[in-house]
Amino acid sequence: MLRHLLGSLAIAFAATAMAAPYIPADDAQVLERLPQRSVPQFRELKVLRAAAALAPDDPAPAVALAAAYVRASRVEGDPRFNGYAQAALARWWQDPEAPTPVLVLRATILQNRHEFDAAIADLDRILKREPRHAQALLTRATVLTVRGRFAEARADCERLAALVPAIYAATCTAAIDSVTGNASRAYETLRRTLDGAVRVDGAGRAWAETLLAEIAHRRGDPAAERHFRAALDADPSDLYLIGAYSDWLLDQRRADDVIALLGKETRIDALLLRLALAQRASGRAEAAATIETLRARFEASRARGDSVHQRENARFELALNDDPRSALALALDNWKLQREPSDLRILAEAGAAAGDLAARDTVRRWLAETGIEYPAVARMVEPGTSVPK
Repeated sequence: MLRHLLGSLAIAFAATAMAAPYIPADDAQVLERLPQRSVPQFRELKVLRAAAALAPDDPAPAVALAAAYVRASRVEGDPRFNGYAQAALARWWQDPEAPTPVLVLRATILQNRHEFDAAIADLDRILKREPRHAQALLTRATVLTVRGRFAEARADCERLAALVPAIYAATCTAAIDSVTGNASRAYETLRRTLDGAVRVDGAGRAWAETLLAEIAHRRGDPAAERHFRAALDADPSDLYLIGAYSDWLLDQRRADDVIALLGKETRIDALLLRLALAQRASGRAEAAATIETLRARFEASRARGDSVHQRENARFELALNDDPRSALALALDNWKLQREPSDLRILAEAGAAAGDLAARDTVRRWLAETGIEYPAVARMVEPGTSVPK
């Protein structure tokens, strides 16, 4: 959740004069063409590429170009743009003493590729230089949360309180409290902060409302839909938000609403996965073609050695390919890298469907150690439980 939504906030918090670092919003894989030449984004990239080529040893135009590529990755849902961003920073990519704006973008790209330890190392370098660097604190809190290092992440969120508008620090902290046994407090504190804020920009409101929706979703609170809709009002193009709302609708057995929400969205694998799930649930004839498209994409991803999308691949194997053992293998590999609620859920689902006691024990231990309140997941790992098809 945190990792995804930092994209918009990076512009608001960037503390450098060289560029506005922008953190990608979605880790979804996609096979898609580049923007057409008539698209303003393409024209901007062309201008920035020319400026960087004229000054190959100057980090400022390189950072501006890389930041634009990362923005494009978020908007288009296309991870290739992150590769172009890395290429723009090639002159400084291996340099531990690279300028701070380069390190911010490098950490952004690394965390998007799930190279979390390397991302943390760069963020540590930034914060050693500039202890009050808000973007680095927020990004490090994100990566630490994904890795399940909650106490360290919360400390970074608390340091943000003096540096950013209250809604951002409150959302950062609530994201951690909500998965460490304090979901009710996190929800109420964040709701009051949002209600009491005098001015909240679209990015901050979308982030807070999405988190409120996800907390409500895990708790089985129907208020989730109100928050999802409020978040969509604030940012109707947020890819992560659309996926999260789709998951809630799927849990409510509202497959037709998912299809309406996603429309003809086929660029982004994470959303195409939700569309396939909804099409199959509603008995649509087009489900078979959508499933085959997904299968080809995941096979291509594995052939490239790409391990970024194991969570989505695990969901595909379990729910659409009817292969719980393959799903469990992917979910276990994914769990080694990231430990967000959605990672826990697919591990629980796959473990239950495969009848794997060790996987169930892993989930039960995490529930006990963190105190995360997720009744649906807890029920999945009860003895004798299996996941219905």
